[in-house]
Amino acid sequence: MSLETATCSFNKWEVYRLSTQHKLHSDSFTRFVKEMSPRLEHALVARYGLDLGQESAAEAFAYAWEHWEKVEQMANPVGYLYRTATSRSRRIRRPTPVLPPIAQGSPIWVEPGLPAALERLSTNQRTAVMLVYSFEYTHSEAADVMGIKGGTLRKHLTRGMAKLRSDLEVQVDS
Repeated sequence: MSLETATCSFNKWEVYRLSTQHKLHSDSFTRFVKEMSPRLEHALVARYGLDLGQESAAEAFAYAWEHWEKVEQMANPVGYLYRTATSRSRRIRRPTPVLPPIAQGSPIWVEPGLPAALERLSTNQRTAVMLVYSFEYTHSEAADVMGIKGGTLRKHLTRGMAKLRSDLEVQVDS
């Protein structure tokens, strides 16, 4: 299972079923989940790894359902849910993310040392690098999801990429 396809695997139909039980805000919540779940899941998978990232995303959407009247009115609800998920996850000691191993014979070549090098980055650096370079988010989108300013995102990207280049012994042509 690839990282791309695995990130959207929490049971959206269960969320949909729950949302139809409460007609007050079911349509807006269902639309929100359909539109925003990939963004939140990508960010949390980048931060915590595949399994814990998906679990955190599911918990964040459960929180959003419980507090929908408040969340719906926010300017950046995905950023808020990302912060909520990271705050709740701090209570549980989480191991360093385990990124999926690179399949041998994969049609796409990936540096074999990349997963281990990504795991050695700080949490914010890894999240920023994966959102921008793996999931192809714009800087603005990644900063928005992470709930940080663009300059802070650029700092995480610059430092994270420098560390990756150093760990993987990649030379950059000037």
